Amino acid sequence: MDSLTNQYRLIIKKILEEYADFLGNDEQVKLELVLDEKNDLYLLVESGWQNGYLIYGTLLHIDLIDHKLWIQHDGTEEGIANELVAAGIPKAHIILAFKSPEIRQYTEFAVS
Repeated sequence: MDSLTNQYRLIIKKILEEYADFLGNDEQVKLELVLDEKNDLYLLVESGWQNGYLIYGTLLHIDLIDHKLWIQHDGTEEGIANELVAAGIPKAHIILAFKSPEIRQYTEFAVS
C-alpha cells in the first residue's frame, strides 16, 4: 500500500472524526461517518428529524484519487481544505472539486 495514500487516509479520517465528535451532540439528528478506504470515499452525512422537518444531507465529501484529495462538498464554515493543509497535506494535492475548473485556477489549490 502506498505510504502517501495511507497517510492521507489517516488525516482525512482524523479530521472527519473530529467533526463528527464536535457536531454529534444532537439526539434527533444522527451523524454518519462513511469511511470507504477500498474506494477512497469519505463522507460525513446527517440524517434525522428536527422540529417536524427532515434533516438529511452531506456535510463533507472527499474522494482520494491519484494522491490528491478531491473535496466534492464542503458544508463547513471555515473550509476543510485549510484544515487539511494544517494537517500536512500540500495545497497542490487538494482540489476544490465543488468549484468549476475555470474558478479553481484562481484558488491557492490544485486545478485537477
